[in-house]
Amino acid sequence: MKTAAREASGLTLPAMISAEALAKIEHWLAKYPPEQKISAVIPALTIVQDENGGWLSNNLMDAVATYLGIPSIAVYEVATFYTMFELKPLGRHKISVCTNISCMLRGSDGIVRHLEKKLGVRPGETTADGKFTVKEVECLAACGGAPMFVIGKRYYENLTPDKVDQILASLE
Repeated sequence: MKTAAREASGLTLPAMISAEALAKIEHWLAKYPPEQKISAVIPALTIVQDENGGWLSNNLMDAVATYLGIPSIAVYEVATFYTMFELKPLGRHKISVCTNISCMLRGSDGIVRHLEKKLGVRPGETTADGKFTVKEVECLAACGGAPMFVIGKRYYENLTPDKVDQILASLE
């Protein structure tokens, strides 16, 4: 259903979500049957999170639920289950370290310890200067390049402490 049709039907358009983001959400809604609006939760949350500097507030999740016409709990379930969604502000660079079996067997625990020592934060924390947030995540589907992490949307594979230092220096 187009935005104008939603307005005509009396559904409230969340003021917290920009018209550009709503148009992107509409693009995803068009891919699913009207009775399956819940199918657009992941792309809708991704769009809203990107627009909000990389994290989701409860108000934004409620706005997504309102726009999709689904219960807020359905949105919270998705946002709290998937590691790609953040429920608090992050550092400028989120480092998502895979600690699943392939990466673990190839030394991801050492990469996590190196990041802790180098940055002075534990997984789930952000550096005092706001530059980096470190997060442990499940499989990132790059098992052949283990150990690995993702910063932004870029994959870094076959990590060593020296390679991690070079990557971090390039982001300064």
